[in-house]
Order: sequence, then C-alpha cells, then structure tokens
Amino acid sequence: MCLEDSSGPTVDFIWVPLIRYKRNGATWGSKNTGHSVSIRQPPNDRKKETPFAHWLWAHKTCRLLSTLLRSSSSCRSFLGRLPSSPSGPPCRSPVGSLLHRAVRYATAAATPSPPAPTPPPKPASGPSGKITDEFTVAGTIGKVCQVIGAVVDVRFDEGLPPILTALEVLDNQIRLVLEVAQHLGENMVRTIAMDGTEGLVRGQRVLNTGSPITVPVGRATLGRIMNVIGEPIDEKGDIKTSHFLPIHREAPAFVEQATEQQILVTGIKVVDLLAPYQRGGKIGLFGGAGVGKTVLIMELINNVAEAHGGFSVFAGVGERTREGNDLYREMIESGVIKLGDKQGESKCALVYGQMNEPPGARARVGLTGLTVAEHFRDAEGQDVLLFIDNIFRFTQANSEVSALLGRIPSAVGYQPTLATDLGGLQERITTTKKGSITSVQAIYVPADDLTDPAPATTFAHLDATTVLSRQISELGIYPAVDPLDSTSRMLSPHVLGEEHYNTARGVQKVLQNYKNLQDIIAILGMDELSEDDKLTVAHARKIQRFLSQPFHVAEVFTGAPGKYVELKESVNSFQGVLDGKYDDLPEQSFYMVGGIEEVIAKAEKISKEAAA
Repeated sequence: MCLEDSSGPTVDFIWVPLIRYKRNGATWGSKNTGHSVSIRQPPNDRKKETPFAHWLWAHKTCRLLSTLLRSSSSCRSFLGRLPSSPSGPPCRSPVGSLLHRAVRYATAAATPSPPAPTPPPKPASGPSGKITDEFTVAGTIGKVCQVIGAVVDVRFDEGLPPILTALEVLDNQIRLVLEVAQHLGENMVRTIAMDGTEGLVRGQRVLNTGSPITVPVGRATLGRIMNVIGEPIDEKGDIKTSHFLPIHREAPAFVEQATEQQILVTGIKVVDLLAPYQRGGKIGLFGGAGVGKTVLIMELINNVAEAHGGFSVFAGVGERTREGNDLYREMIESGVIKLGDKQGESKCALVYGQMNEPPGARARVGLTGLTVAEHFRDAEGQDVLLFIDNIFRFTQANSEVSALLGRIPSAVGYQPTLATDLGGLQERITTTKKGSITSVQAIYVPADDLTDPAPATTFAHLDATTVLSRQISELGIYPAVDPLDSTSRMLSPHVLGEEHYNTARGVQKVLQNYKNLQDIIAILGMDELSEDDKLTVAHARKIQRFLSQPFHVAEVFTGAPGKYVELKESVNSFQGVLDGKYDDLPEQSFYMVGGIEEVIAKAEKISKEAAA
C-alpha cells in the first residue's frame, strides 16, 4: 500500500492484498483534505484470482486494521498531537474511513512526542496525622453494584475511599451507613452495612463521607440511648452536642499512660477487700440469670458517680432487646438515669446494638461505647466505668463479618483476626494521666469450655474476675459474689499493703476451711467438731453475712437505705472479726449492714428485743 499526501512527503506504509472488488488501482480520497490512497496488488497475486485468495486478502486486511485500531487510548493520544486540518465531509467508503485513520496513526507515530509533564508533588503529611480530603476524596459519589445480605459492593469512578471509611447511601428510606472493609480492584470497595439492606438496589448512589463512623460525645449523651452510628433510639429527640469523635482511634501512647497501679474504690465490701478493681483495668463479670448481675452493675454506676464524680457508659453488644429495655427502666427507677429537666443529672449513657442487628452493627457498637467513654476520660479527666454486655457477642459478631468477607476461618471456626479485633478494643481501655476507663465485661463461656478461643483470648486482657454464685444468692446474701472464685491481680502486698493483703488472705482461708468442713457438718453435725473448728465455723458464718451489703439502687425494692463503705473501714472491720473481737455478737447482726459500727448497733437492738 502506498500512502500519498499532497501536503507532505510520500509515506510507504505496507503492501497489503485487498478484496477483489476494490483492487486494480481503485482509489478513494477526499478533495478537501488533499489525501489520496492508492491500493494496488502485489505483482505475484495478479495472475491467480481464485475466491480463496480473495477471502485470504480480506482476512489479512481486517486483522491488520484491527491490530492498528485496537488500542483506542494510544490512538487518541497520538491523534491529539497531530496538526489540525480543515474539516471536510467524511469518506463515503467504510474501508476508506478505516484507512484514513490508519494514515493518521502512522503519521503520528513518526512524529516525536513532547516530554510528559511532571505531576505536581503531593504535600507531605504533617505530624498531626489527620485525614485530608485529598486523600479520602470526600464528597465523591459511587454506585451500588452488588448486595449480598450485610455485604455491599460499591463502585467509584474516581477516588477510592480508604479502609474503615464511612459511606452513606443516598435516597434511601432510612439512614444506611456502610463501612469500607476491603478494596476490590482499582475502583470498587466491599463494605459492611450498619443496618438492614432491605430495599437497597443496584445503581443506588453512595456518598463518601471521607471519615470513619462519627458519633456524638459529651454530657449530652448522659441519660440517652443511641445506636452504633450515634442516632438516638429512645424517641426523645436529637442529641444536642457539638462534640463528635470517630469510633476508630489509636490507643493512648506509652508516654500518656499512667504507670502506677491504683485501686478503684467501689464502696462494695466484698469487691474492695477480696477482688479489688484496678483503676483503668478490665474486669470480667461471670454470672447467670437472676443472681443480681444487673443490680451489681447499677450499684457500681451509682457509687462511682457519687464517690468519684465520674460517669458510666453501658454498651449492649448483641444483647436481647427486652433486657436492654429492662435495664433502662430499672436505671430510671433507681435514679441512675433522670428524665425531663433533670436529664443532665443522669450518670450513665447507653449504647445498644441489639441481637437482631446486622453483624456489622454488633461488631462496632462496643467501639461506639468506648469512644463516648474516652471523651469523658480525655476531655473531662473523669474516672469512667465502661460496661460491655457481652464481650463474647463482640467476638461472635466479628466472626460473622470475617466469614462474610471470605476470610479463611481459624481454630473452632473463629476469625483469623480474633486476637487483633479484641486487642484493638481492649488496649484503648486504660489509665492516662488525665483520667481512667475501668471496664466491667460480662463474659459468656460457650459450653463452659474455658479453653474456647473466644473466652481464652479475653482472659489474657483481664485484671480481675468477679464471679456471681447462685448458691450464695440462694442463701439470701447479696451481692452474691463468690469470695473464693473471684480473683484480682491487685491482690498483692506491693500494691495493697501488708495489712490489706493479710486481711484478705485471712478471710479467704477461713471461708475455705468452712467449705471443707461443710460435708462433716452435714453428716455428723456441729457437736463432733473440735473447738478450733467450731471457732472457724463461727467466724466464717459471720464473715459470710458481713460480706452482704444493702445497695442504694435496691432501696425502692428492699426499703433499706444503701451503704457505701470506705476501704479502710472494711479492712479494719474484717480484721477485727478474724481476731475474735466480735465473737460475742450474734450472726444476725452482721447481715445486710455497712461498717462494724452498724453491726454493734444492730446487735444491741436485737438484745433489747430479746430482753423485752
């Protein structure tokens, strides 16, 4: 093929055979453009004009032209550098049109291209580590391209949102927030929905917010119930605050954490004496239904607020809606939560992710509650109590999310990131130089197997365990905390001091000896015991009843005023019982009282009633 251009030199392009009816020097051209194309057969092909040869010419020509025109992007870039020519009518022949494009492609290939412009350098990120709109491309619109239950795939034409970015579905019946979990290719992300995806369709628009899920924090959250994305669900209007924080945050730096170990005094004798809570520690709460777990939680909330001026946050992770409603009503009755004009006097904020919520909501509601608690600690310097019920359901929800994302399961079917997920939550619960977050976490043990990966991983983070016993609650002793099964890392003479440590160990020794003697007492009776054993039993029964205590939050049920007992008073009182100072007082006087002075007063009252 010979390409002739009147405006420039002749370009020898290539020899090609062409189909029969366009051979023998047939010429197409455009007078306005000045281009003419002459096509002539090679000399060897003119002798034989068989149909097969004609078909072969056409086949080779089509393959050549398709190869030249296949890379449309390269062709457009080359054509953009060609000198513009006067516009003219298009070529009438389709083959001529293709050949005209081939001419321009070949001419552009021979023209040297100017150097590519250097892209402007990106501004270096500052030490603040803030997410900028340039990085997150906030405000870009994507489209839903696939919905598989709680998993939604979204395509963005430009600007891929980073992992953990919150996306909001536009034109939806409810506010639906999606959290980016994976990047699929160059322009698609896989997200986890924080609410139901019913009614979501392909092609629906999705907004990139440019930041993680952000929730309201501050005193405006006290007495309110909100969900995982910070929306109020108590039907009492919006949460009016100007403070918002993302739920995904880094744990406090080492230089910000307090290194000394301190006791968080709760005012509950059995806890402070035998299994003290560390300020900024993690406590596991074990207990079945009906043993007083909710009452203990509410008393801790009340006492921390009264004694330390701190606030509490309750995170219901995958709990039953009925239980969450019961807890809310009981807090209102006990005065922990106040309504109306006195709402600002409330002592607790509630964050619920019920059992019927999607796994994404249940996996993130614990982080939402922790974020609210972190604001009280960091901004207001409070000693905050964080209750998580149930930490096992947090692990279970993350396992569901992991399966939805297609990750290969690990031991016993749990997610391979079990330790990472749990550590990301637990490491943020700590003491800083400004304040502390002390977490009380209810723990469910599947099939009572303590070696199950979920509870076993949780135990590694705990500083203390509080075990509620049904056998003790059957005796009418509340709080029904088992003094022998409950443990604490704080129970050390280096932390508590020799006096407190020796008293606690002495109480546990007496109770353990009494437990060993119960079988003998049940078979032979008290008369067959030695004098030392009889004294041990007498001390143990008094200690057992002295560990009971009336709660403030139970006043509306029992009619007895609640008692807050100081730590020093508790230690001195139990040491006096061990030393035999109160052997002459009856057992009944030790039941449901505060300090030892109340025991003496109650004993005098009993003796007067008996004398009368």
